[in-house]
Amino acid sequence: MTQQEKIETIVKALDLKKADDIQVLKIKDLTIISDYFVIANGNSSTQTRALAEEVEFKMKEQGIMPDRTEGYQGSNWIILDYDDIIVHVFYKETRNYYNLERLWSDAEKIDISDLVTEN
Repeated sequence: MTQQEKIETIVKALDLKKADDIQVLKIKDLTIISDYFVIANGNSSTQTRALAEEVEFKMKEQGIMPDRTEGYQGSNWIILDYDDIIVHVFYKETRNYYNLERLWSDAEKIDISDLVTEN
């Protein structure tokens, strides 16, 4: 599975569960930790957990398991590490507090408008 196919699977899974403000940032040229961040948020800890679980389910259907997961216990910030793509699923207020988009403002924002439904 290509990186683009992985990103599409992740974004569509988040969109299916009505994630808010899904963004994909290309960080490959800025750091060695990963190539892409996918960032999204839910409006409750229950939705945040459901978003992360849906991503894991859809990726597992493709035979891809995360190298590591963090944050399920509190469901305020769940991280799914797929090595070349790191998925950050936030509770809305937690996302606003940490504001990863500002911290990684030099990253290239990838257009995903063709992958998500309009709200």
